[in-house]
Amino acid sequence: QLHFVESGGGLVQPGGSLRLSCTASAGIFNILNVAWYRQGPGKERELVAVITGGDSTGYADSVKGRFTISRDNAKDTVALQMSGLKPEDTAVYYCNLDRPPYVNWGQGTLVTVSS
Repeated sequence: QLHFVESGGGLVQPGGSLRLSCTASAGIFNILNVAWYRQGPGKERELVAVITGGDSTGYADSVKGRFTISRDNAKDTVALQMSGLKPEDTAVYYCNLDRPPYVNWGQGTLVTVSS
């Protein structure tokens, strides 16, 4: 049984930074492609960053240069470092596999960017 737990969200002002963490229930991050997704109010869920088992990374154009995805295999975690946050980054952030079949979606962690 594999599941992910997201943490680290909160309320920040525009231009601020947050670091999100995704923790897996099993030590298999080293062989999986893991992605961060987000879903803002009234919007579809979108993929924002992915990291492969070989530590290659990819980003949505909207976050490129501002977000960094990384992994710590020893701790079974994948992090998303977010800087230069904008109001349009406000969303619930989730982690999951980068493609179907997905693990059951968790509750995510809420990031609110507002002054």
